[in-house]
Amino acid sequence: MLGTLMKAKLLLVTVFLACGFSVFAQPWAKARLEASSRHGEWVDVTNGARVVRCFLVYPEVKDPAPAVVVIHEIFGLTDWARNAADEVAAAGCIAIAPDLLSGLGPKGGGSSDFASIDDVRGAISKLPGDQVMGDLNAAADYVKKLPAANGKLAVAGFCWGGGKSFAFATDRPDLSAAFVFYGPPPAVEEMARIKCPVYGFYAGNDARISSTIPKTESEMKAADKTYKPVKYDGAGHGFMRMGEQPDASQPNKEAHDKAWQRFKKLLAKL
Repeated sequence: MLGTLMKAKLLLVTVFLACGFSVFAQPWAKARLEASSRHGEWVDVTNGARVVRCFLVYPEVKDPAPAVVVIHEIFGLTDWARNAADEVAAAGCIAIAPDLLSGLGPKGGGSSDFASIDDVRGAISKLPGDQVMGDLNAAADYVKKLPAANGKLAVAGFCWGGGKSFAFATDRPDLSAAFVFYGPPPAVEEMARIKCPVYGFYAGNDARISSTIPKTESEMKAADKTYKPVKYDGAGHGFMRMGEQPDASQPNKEAHDKAWQRFKKLLAKL
C-alpha cells in the first residue's frame, strides 16, 4: 500500500514538472482565452536592438477604439495576464500586453520559459528601469498607430506592473489615463510630469502597498494632479488574479468584481 502511494506521489510530481511551474499552470485563464470570440495575436515591437513580444487583442467594435497598454505582474506574461488583456478588449479597447522578459529567458525565450517562479521574479527585479520604459513606449507607439486605434492611449498594470503603470504616467505625456492596481507610487519629484488622471485600485489587507495611499494623495494634490484611489476591504494583494481563481476567497472575488466594474466604466470614458 505504501509503495502504491509513493508511486502516485511521484507521478503527480512528474506531471507537475512536465506542465511547468504553478504560476503558468492557469488552465482556468487559458480556457477563457480559448473561448474568447475576440481576435488575439502575437506581435513583435522593437526597442532599439530589443525585440519585445506582445500579446495584442482587438475589441469587437464598429469604430476605431482607444488603446491600453497592459503591464503584467512580477510573475511575467502569464495566461492570466493575457486574459486580463482580453477582458480590456471586451470592454471596448485595443489591448497590448508586452512580455517585458522578452529575450531574457532560457535560450532567448520569454516569461514562460523560466524554470521557476523565483527565476521569473529575480529576472524582473533586475530589469533596468530605462529598458522597461523603452519597452512600454515601443508597445504604446505600435498600438497607437494601428488603423483600428483612435489615437487615445491609456495604461493599466497589476502588482509590479501597477507600479510601472504609475511610473509610465510620468514618462508618457499623451496618456489619457493610468490605472494602478496595487502598485507603489513614483518619487514625488516625478509626479509633476504626470499629465493624465491616475486611478488606483488597492487591497484592504495589503499594508505594504495600501499604506502609501495617504502620502500619495497629499503629494499628488500638492502637484495639482488627479489621483483617485479606491481600497477594497478584506481583499489581499493580487486580488484581480486571485479573485478569478477557482478557489477564490469571497473578499478577493468581491474586490475583483467591484474593481472590474469600476475599471470598465472608466475605460468607457476614454
